Amino acid sequence: MYPQELDEGRRGLYEAITKGPRAAGRHFPLTGEHGELRGPFNAFLLSPELGGALQELGAAVRYRSSLTPRAREIAILLVAAHWDCAYERFAHERVGRSVGITEAELAELRGGVVPELDDAYERACAHLVRAMTGGDVDEEVWETWVPVVGEATVFELTTLVGYYSTLALQLRVFRVSPHAD
Repeated sequence: MYPQELDEGRRGLYEAITKGPRAAGRHFPLTGEHGELRGPFNAFLLSPELGGALQELGAAVRYRSSLTPRAREIAILLVAAHWDCAYERFAHERVGRSVGITEAELAELRGGVVPELDDAYERACAHLVRAMTGGDVDEEVWETWVPVVGEATVFELTTLVGYYSTLALQLRVFRVSPHAD
């Protein structure tokens, strides 16, 4: 949807996305050539109530969780690999580079592999997310990694996996390409 076509409810959501925390320090464009939202965000406008709730959840996951930036981006990229989601990969590889994820790590994450991570917190987050994208966290994974990060982080990771899995599905259904304007 183009900005000039938006009613009041959709315009409010549009502005929350384009003028909120996502607008600062962008690593990928939020809007196309004519102002239309890119990525998952244009579909949010189809149902402003649900789109607004998703937008707020996404902002909380990205900007208000306790996850470190590297752990968050590693987690998002593992979800993108699980869903083979080109747009999530496109967007979050750029963010990942900005927080220090190396090209070698990105290549492994692209394949859904947990890279050799020196940081125990990042390693634990990655293994937990890898288990979550497989459907559950078994006892061995729980006993190995939850003591490293704590249950609050596991809650944040399950929320992240659920949110980015929802976006991946929407991006696939709406045929959103990282190269479309």
